[in-house]
Amino acid sequence: MRAASDPAAAGLGGGRRLPAGPLRTGPLAGELTSSLIGRVAGRYGMERGEVLAQWSLTGSPARHPGGGGVRADAEVVLNGAGRRVLAELCGVDSRVLARALPAYMVDGPAEDAVARGRWRAAQTVAGQAVFGCRSCAARRTGQAVSSVVYRPRWRRVCVRHGKWLLDADADPVWEHLELGGVSEVVRAQYRWAGVRRRAVRAGRDPDVVFDMAHAVVCRWWDQAPGREEETIWPRRLYRLAEVNAGGDLGWWRIVGRDAVVFPEAVAVAGVLLEPGTSELAWEAFGGERLRARGADDPLCRRLGERVGRPWLGPLAGTDYDGALSAHIGALARARRPGGEDRAGWRDDPWRVRSEHRPATAAALLRVRAAEARQAGSGTRWRAAVSAETRREIGQWADEAAESLGALRGVQGSGTTREVARVLLESLTDSAEKVDLALLTAARAALDAGVGLDEVAGWCRLPAGDLVRILAQPQDDGQDEDGTARV
Repeated sequence: MRAASDPAAAGLGGGRRLPAGPLRTGPLAGELTSSLIGRVAGRYGMERGEVLAQWSLTGSPARHPGGGGVRADAEVVLNGAGRRVLAELCGVDSRVLARALPAYMVDGPAEDAVARGRWRAAQTVAGQAVFGCRSCAARRTGQAVSSVVYRPRWRRVCVRHGKWLLDADADPVWEHLELGGVSEVVRAQYRWAGVRRRAVRAGRDPDVVFDMAHAVVCRWWDQAPGREEETIWPRRLYRLAEVNAGGDLGWWRIVGRDAVVFPEAVAVAGVLLEPGTSELAWEAFGGERLRARGADDPLCRRLGERVGRPWLGPLAGTDYDGALSAHIGALARARRPGGEDRAGWRDDPWRVRSEHRPATAAALLRVRAAEARQAGSGTRWRAAVSAETRREIGQWADEAAESLGALRGVQGSGTTREVARVLLESLTDSAEKVDLALLTAARAALDAGVGLDEVAGWCRLPAGDLVRILAQPQDDGQDEDGTARV
């Protein structure tokens, strides 16, 4: 083998020989090893694949679906010989690379004299990957080059240059969002520093705390469309899109979501860390006199006030299928006699269940692209049917289920007249709610492109009858004064 100081000796993978004499390429803090290799290629004026050929690589890099290119968050882990080759190419001491690159010392392929590497997804190596700030890269290296760095979800704002760094697992239409019109997002990044210190003092992992808060606000974000009371997020999203040259609002709701909800996520994390939160959760269930949570949930009321939405408290208090509900329930169970002794991993109040984790922007963009390639009944229900219509269907179905649930045990006692009255009134009310949900769902399916014969068959009605029913003025099941009709 040639002298280790000669980078031309790095052709251990059988690739093109590099120019004599190393060209120094310093790493960026938290950078992916694969990102540094890409910048090394640019420094030598070579293609990235030619430099990657210096290692014997196994596996395949993650690619975008549909025959797309290699994803920016595809990571490479190296063995000892491979790390030495990278250090020689960069002209940087291995100890410097070990401090800067989170994946540099991750166990790679078997150790031998050959420089080896293995492709991995960044998420499985050292966490979430985002596109780095080009202005910061220019300040560090003298060149405004593209880079990919590891950043937790709570550290996406470049406060120096006012940018929101985007995830690297999606197609790089943009690498960042300008935050000039939404300075509250930058201020929230500063506030997070105090919340993070409180989490550490409380013995909580800041990543876990933010994940819970992020899941809570993303649940609200999904429920926000169609709510007249929600005015903060739409204004913020419009300002963000305006600063960044506009575009399709549906695309912006996906790409801009995490930036738009970031101030609320920081506020929610702060409330959940407050010492009195567990007491509020205990009160939400009635304390010693256990009862179901309701619109008067004191913790939800406090959260609504902290995020500037007093109207949100009652709605969050009656939402029983989200991360916040699971968190409050776990806190309350821990307050019961012997609750702390029985608590385990499944009862950890900070664990975000898989069904409560919000979909990533990359996943939502892939669904959006698949929907665009399909038509008619091949579209996704959530894309074809408005959030307001989906909420109406769910609300009527829930009200019908509540009326039917009240019938349990009603036939066990009481006079014939009283039992018959309760049964018939409840069944009639439930039937009306079911009819409203059925007709709304049928109308939404037809508007989305589903065939009339199919919809009529599922409704168990002749197609002509269904058309006549849907052609009638829509009835909301209420009298003119707003009271429910029985």
